[in-house]
Amino acid sequence: MNKATFAAGCFWGIEATFAKIPGVTETAVGYEGGTLDKPTYEDVCTDESGHAEVVQVTFDPALVSFDKLLDAFWAMHDPTTLNRQGPDHGSQYRSAIFTHSDEQRRQAEASVKKAQPRFKRPIVTAIVPAATFYRAEEYHQRYLAKRGIDHCHLPSHE
Repeated sequence: MNKATFAAGCFWGIEATFAKIPGVTETAVGYEGGTLDKPTYEDVCTDESGHAEVVQVTFDPALVSFDKLLDAFWAMHDPTTLNRQGPDHGSQYRSAIFTHSDEQRRQAEASVKKAQPRFKRPIVTAIVPAATFYRAEEYHQRYLAKRGIDHCHLPSHE
């Protein structure tokens, strides 16, 4: 099994979307990319911890490629808005790919070039090495599924 970590706004909707992809064996929402040790949701919401809301995806590369996960990532959010997705704003809602290997970094960089023609504005997604992943509080895990909802409203990037 491999891991991939993505930030694309509020983690509830992106977690639900990744969880539906065949070959994804596990998803967990959490926080990554900041300076505070063991941040809470309240810490991250201050926009002062530096963390992004992320989804860590565990996947079977024999069933789904990292490139397919990247394709899903570009389709599920607007990667052209800095620190904002729909009504949510702040650095915790930034678009980022936290890479777990040099190969993931290379694939992520290539995917930006492949995805850019789909968008009217430049992609601002950060591609950075994975850091410490802090699992979010249990009530955030599979939040939409627990409520019988299969998606959040996602903003159009047309």
